Amino acid sequence: MKTERVSQVVLLAGAGAVLAGAVALFLTDGMTGLRGGGGGVPPAPGPAARAAVAVRAGAPASLPELTALIGDREAWLRDHPGDDASWAVLGGAYTERGVRTGDPAAYPKAERALRRSLDAHPAAAGNVDAALGMGALAHARGDFAAARRWAEEARQRAPRRWRAQAVLVDAYRGLGDQTGAQQALARLREMHTGTAALTRAAEVYRDRGWREDASAVAYDAVGRAATPAEKAACLGRLGELAWERGEPEEALRQYAAALALAPRDAPALVGRARALAALDRADEAVRDYRAALALRPLPEYALEAGELYAALGREAEAKAGYELLHARAAEAFGHGVDQSLVLARYEADHGTPLTAVAWLRAEWRRGHRSAEVADALGWALLRAGRAREALPYARLATEQGRRSALFAYHRGEVERALGMTGEARRHLAEALRTHPRFSPLHAPRARLALEALGEPSSPPPRR
Repeated sequence: MKTERVSQVVLLAGAGAVLAGAVALFLTDGMTGLRGGGGGVPPAPGPAARAAVAVRAGAPASLPELTALIGDREAWLRDHPGDDASWAVLGGAYTERGVRTGDPAAYPKAERALRRSLDAHPAAAGNVDAALGMGALAHARGDFAAARRWAEEARQRAPRRWRAQAVLVDAYRGLGDQTGAQQALARLREMHTGTAALTRAAEVYRDRGWREDASAVAYDAVGRAATPAEKAACLGRLGELAWERGEPEEALRQYAAALALAPRDAPALVGRARALAALDRADEAVRDYRAALALRPLPEYALEAGELYAALGREAEAKAGYELLHARAAEAFGHGVDQSLVLARYEADHGTPLTAVAWLRAEWRRGHRSAEVADALGWALLRAGRAREALPYARLATEQGRRSALFAYHRGEVERALGMTGEARRHLAEALRTHPRFSPLHAPRARLALEALGEPSSPPPRR
């Protein structure tokens, strides 16, 4: 007997024009809906239904709505364990909760739910939702090659499902394949015009160094966001772009707007903390880092907070931040989440640089060759005393297009160590011109390094 597939019909009757439009879009993309009411008439949309739409679209959902969705699907599946579609929804919701809370323990639950869905209805037989859920889970765990494989599986089974292209964009970016990311983005934008396409366009354009284009589509995404959580995420992206341009005041405005919609949004709190630190408002920055870590204790947040404490001379608090980093990274590894990059960044600056080199070379061999990994590997090699080996990676990080003050600073220091005075001066000056306060620790060091190089010597007079 064919597995019962009662699932998600509930989704969104009568929740206003924006929500209704979103439902129509998802239904045309192959959605079957949440559990409906009697007689085939769907009940009014509630928190679980709204979260289901967001999860299936790869969009942010509020934590209360995610909790409602998870509780609804768990209760349903206790009585209907063969409903593969509900297992796929539950797996996606667990993944999103792991991302939103920074709790890696959600990811094994997500994998078990998605595997149950695939056991009941394999991807090869058309279970595209579960395949896409596995792709999103792999991306959340930092396994970009697996994310690409699952997205390609979904694309093969359902060529017009736009979310497969969205997962492919994410996977290719993680792998450092800008050509693949741009091609997937072009296909995505042919199929979909919503925030999922616009936010990924902003990220791809930023990677290529197209700042004006990135900002333009990021502003469009804010206008098209359908929920407060989604709009807050889009505003946070505008804040991040402003920060990278060296505009902390503008970043502060965008993060304030995001937090007005979602006061407990940890990425916006961390972004605001960076901007406040750059504006010499250290006490407020510390407050925001603490709030963000209470909500989402990610290792990268702990590293940032620790470095701010170190710059302020508060060594005991910096040490506590670094200890939290290690504890959370170890927990994440235990749940299948790759934390090599953030741990390597810590080791390069505050621990054993050769350890950082070993981890990052392993990442490189896995095919994780983004500008972030190239920059971190080059910096770790320099800190380990291997500047000549560092130079190709530092060049790769800065020449892919993304205009990062940190990348330029790292390259300048590599060139300074190699006696490449002119090149070092140019890249150190570029770092400070791009963002004069890009790091509470490294921006002052960049200024000192540039001063140590002195002014370029005048050429001899022409005879």
